[in-house]
This record gives sequence, structure tokens and C-alpha cells, in this order.
Amino acid sequence: MKNVLYIGNALSNKGKTSTTIDTLSELLKDICSIKIASKKSNKLLRLLDMMRLVLMNVFKTDIVFIDTYSTFNFYYALIISQLCRFLNLKYVPILHGGNLEKRLKHNSKLSHLMFSNAYKLVAPSNFLKSVFERYGYNEVLFIPNSITIENYEFKERKIDTIELLWVRSFSSIYNPELALLVLEKLLKLNYNTSLTMVGPEVDGSLKKAKNLVKVKKLNVKFTGKLSKLEWIHLSKDSNVFINTTNFDNTPVSIIEAMALGLPIVSTNVGGMPFLISDGEEGILVPPNDIDAMVDEIIKLKTNEDLRLSLVNNARLKVENFDWNVVKRKWTTLLS
Repeated sequence: MKNVLYIGNALSNKGKTSTTIDTLSELLKDICSIKIASKKSNKLLRLLDMMRLVLMNVFKTDIVFIDTYSTFNFYYALIISQLCRFLNLKYVPILHGGNLEKRLKHNSKLSHLMFSNAYKLVAPSNFLKSVFERYGYNEVLFIPNSITIENYEFKERKIDTIELLWVRSFSSIYNPELALLVLEKLLKLNYNTSLTMVGPEVDGSLKKAKNLVKVKKLNVKFTGKLSKLEWIHLSKDSNVFINTTNFDNTPVSIIEAMALGLPIVSTNVGGMPFLISDGEEGILVPPNDIDAMVDEIIKLKTNEDLRLSLVNNARLKVENFDWNVVKRKWTTLLS
């Protein structure tokens, strides 16, 4: 069994949304011995903890996985990748975030240092795979985000009252304000509608959303961060899942909603058209288009055949993301 170090921000125990390192590291225990870093909240201590893990295990590590984002965390990945190079350790950046192309474009030299010297690159979407290939990185493996499909009970949901569900961190790139404006428009059109928003504060967007709710006198349920089991249980009372983001890759929350039988209406950005074929497994609309999202939600309510087709196709698609299927790809990478 191979010895793996997994470097990323394992901060779910600090009130942050669970990320790939939290979920994938547990699944990978099926096929390898794994150690992770870091759970430190302080950014400097987190980096030092990541470096410590690599240095202490240099002679008993076969490969290092590195979560790689477009945000400030890009620099963690860069530093750890160069430490691995110095120590002659194979490393694999796991690519996240629909805005990584910005790094390839504006930080091309630093990107080249990290990505061109990697053993392989792993992209959880064909969207990011295609982006990196356009920039000349051809050693990109598509390994999708996975779920344990048996944990997601498929439920058929008729839409009488429109019960909207939004699940994401409250960050400006995910545009939570659009969900509120969609709710307002549906109410103005005399549709009995509710909205539940699940996720923790990141950059002040939750505070802004709550202020907007007060100004517009909307009735919105803010749950804060919930565990996976909690939000899956909560989802039983919802019948439309909306995704309002301006940048995206292949969010696990969308995959989970597809598995649960929730019809999806999402902005058509980043990796979304690679995950959802418009009109087949969900509905895609232009970003920041309130009217388009409202129209499609109404269409789901009034066209039962469309809704049933979308949710059944979506469930079939995400069954291919079950861990028992996806782990074969990780096993091949580690062999």
C-alpha cells in the first residue's frame, strides 16, 4: 500500500465548509496509507504545518497530493510543490476552482514552476482539464469529485409551493444576492415561494444578504454551516436547487443535489456545462440574470414531464461519481 501525504486546508472543524481534503482523504484510506495537513487556522502556522509534514515523512512517502486553488491558497500549493521538488518527491496538484485560469494567465511563471514539474495533474472536471490543456499542460487526469451514492436517497418532489434551496459558502464569487433577488421576483409574481440558504460566512456576504433581506422584507431561512447529513436531511423539504455562482468548477453540492432528486437551476459558468447538459440533467441560465432563473423555476413548476426527465437523468449521471467507480482512477494513479 502506497504512502500518501495530502496537503490542503482541512478546516471543517474550524467552522469552514468541508473541502476535498476532508472528504477525499477519508475515502482514499481504502487504497493507501494517508496523512494530511493542515488543520491550523492561522495561515502562517498552517503553511509551517504543511512543510513539517513533508519534511518529517520525506523518506517514507511515495507521493504528495496538493489541493490547488486560485485564491491565496495558490501560494501554499506553490511552496509545497517546490519543497517536494527539492526533496525529490513526486507531487500531484489537485486542481480546484473555476478561476484557476486567472493564475495560468497572470502568474504564468509561477504556474509553470508548479504544474510543469508535477508528476501528474488531477482535474475534478473536464472543464479544468480543457483549460489546462489549452495552456500546454497535457499530463492532466480527469478524476471527478465523488460521493457515496447509497447515502443519497432519491426523492421525487412535486412543486406546489416553490421551496428553493441554496447551499454554498457565503462568498461574493458565489453571488448569494442573486438567490434573494430571484425569491423577490417570484413573490412579486404571486408565486408562494420560500428560500433556505445553507453555508458559513466567508467575506461578509452573509451579513450583506441578511441586510438585504431586512430591506426587502423577505422571509429567508439562514442555517449557517451544516454538516453533510444535516443539509441532506434539510433538503427533504425543498424542491428546487439553485446555484447562483459567477465562477465555478464542479461543486460537490451540485452533485449531491442531483443524487437527491432536486432539479437544478444554475448559472452557466465555468465547469457547470461540463457537469450538466442544459435541458437534460438540469437547467443553465446566464449569470446575474434574475428573469432567466425565475422563468426556468416557473417552468419546472408547470412542466412535470420536464422536471421528471431532468431529475432522473441527473441521478443516472451522478451514479458514475460513486466512490466505488471513482476509486479505480485513484488506484491507477497510485499504481
